Amino acid sequence: MNRFFVILSLLALLAVACEDLKPCDYDTQESEILQYLTDNNMVAEKHESGLYYIIEEPGSRIRPTETSTVSVIYKGYLTDKDTTVFDDSNGAARKFSLAGVVEGWRVGIPLFKEGGKGKLFVPCNMGYQERQVGKIPPSSVLIFDIELVDVQ
Repeated sequence: MNRFFVILSLLALLAVACEDLKPCDYDTQESEILQYLTDNNMVAEKHESGLYYIIEEPGSRIRPTETSTVSVIYKGYLTDKDTTVFDDSNGAARKFSLAGVVEGWRVGIPLFKEGGKGKLFVPCNMGYQERQVGKIPPSSVLIFDIELVDVQ
């Protein structure tokens, strides 16, 4: 009888935990991105992958590939009303291999040439999906201000 109550309690706990999961649904994400763009008087392009982006300065030199190593000045934040910043290079370029970053960067960074600046609007299916990572809640749209400093 005790086992029955333990199992029943575990199942109830699991059910409550699953209620808090926000599924990573692209249609919902796209609506969130479009609402953010409207609220902030921005116009963005949509990549065939579903990524939205704004190129403020295209850059004039080398364009990276999905496997390039790049140096980027960036700020990452959420679409919430406080625009919570979850990562910031604080004006200093940081080096990344595009092979080791979220899909939104692998697709978005090559849209810029070296010296380019702009914004990436990354839906959850191209970010961290349904996982919580640090300050980033599950199924979050990620926004990045990007300056592509160097391509190797």
